[in-house]
Amino acid sequence: MPRAREFSHIQFHGHVPARTPEDSVPALVRLARPRGAADRTALVVSSDHADAVAFVTKLYDELGFDTVDDSPLAASWRSAPGTPMWAMSVDGQSRDRLRRNLEQAHRPRSRPTA
Repeated sequence: MPRAREFSHIQFHGHVPARTPEDSVPALVRLARPRGAADRTALVVSSDHADAVAFVTKLYDELGFDTVDDSPLAASWRSAPGTPMWAMSVDGQSRDRLRRNLEQAHRPRSRPTA
């Protein structure tokens, strides 16, 4: 069964603390924009299956987001908490900014076990 990592960095709650009344709206709604909008933000997808990436890309577009394909699934650590792209996820980021932030991620070193 094809698997993909998606929606891992879009917040389903409002921005805390709220800066404007719009911040109380979940980011999935607040950041959505029509295709072609200059301020449209992007979300990442990672998968080992092209058909899964295509499905998520279509879904993101229908919801109002561009897509950055960060496949394969093994690369999805670049969109995990603590990475540069994660730090920017609250207010969204453009496709180009998201790509740059993914490229800047450094895999954390595993800690030796005692």
